[in-house]
Amino acid sequence: MTARTLPAHDPASLDEAARILAAGGLVAVPTETVYGLAADATDAQAVAAIYEAKGRPRFNPLIAHVDSLTRALSLIELSDRAMALARAFWPGPLTLVGRRREGAGLSDLAAAGLDTLAVRWPASAAMTGLVARLDRPLVAPSANPSGAVSPTTAAHVAEGLGGRIGLILDGGPCAVGVESAIVADGPEGLVLLRPGGIAREALEEAAGARLLSPEDGAVRAPGMLASHYAPGAGVRLDAAAPLDHEAYLAFGPYRGPDGAGVVQLSARGDLTEAAANLFAALREADEMAGAIAVAPIPETGLGEAINDRLRRAAAPRP
Repeated sequence: MTARTLPAHDPASLDEAARILAAGGLVAVPTETVYGLAADATDAQAVAAIYEAKGRPRFNPLIAHVDSLTRALSLIELSDRAMALARAFWPGPLTLVGRRREGAGLSDLAAAGLDTLAVRWPASAAMTGLVARLDRPLVAPSANPSGAVSPTTAAHVAEGLGGRIGLILDGGPCAVGVESAIVADGPEGLVLLRPGGIAREALEEAAGARLLSPEDGAVRAPGMLASHYAPGAGVRLDAAAPLDHEAYLAFGPYRGPDGAGVVQLSARGDLTEAAANLFAALREADEMAGAIAVAPIPETGLGEAINDRLRRAAAPRP
């Protein structure tokens, strides 16, 4: 099976995608962060098909995508501070984890057996249009084999999953290019489980409180596995320059040896540009050499999310 590709902006394409989803199928859908592999969140078999298609560990929970704050609140409970984040950044690259409401109607597999659920209202007309057509949330992890580099174009999806799914909605390159920030709303306060497409500082300003860090190693949200977002090549971080056998992800001005395989995250040292380019750059470097060196990235703003992804890409494989 080879996946068909249809334009994401075409209502007829969305109607076709909705028919596939309603029948328990999978569709790759563009969002502002990365492309997601969508399934009906209320259909246990469809959710299981996502795990099978991705080869995803069963204990790694999924994000339920919605088309309104009202629909989000039908699924999870949120405190006043979490509500402040929702109002400030939804629709957008923010996922909130709250306690699941009784009768939410989602497959238990979507939450990986937890009593909490991750929910996002994306800035994606395609994803929210599909939620509205089905009148139910969609779970949608990144549309790539589990642990591999996340897709930011329809071509990336076709390369990784083209033989496992039936339809890809092509919305062009993703504007943000790094996954959503995940914030858990718990009794101890707001916890930043995964840095993402909104800087910690902006989240803390909107919440009026400091975001805590996870206190244990349990996988409580998507993207928290130690080895994740990994290319085939080994990855070496904080490298001032590549070794002879390495491709190089540069950040800021770089004048290396002639013939070096250099891929620029951002020649001007812009973290937003680097975040948008990150996964495509990892893919390009992976095709150049059997090892990848990465320039130092500042641990400020979106640099926190970029470095989180890079550390997981460099972690020992399980």
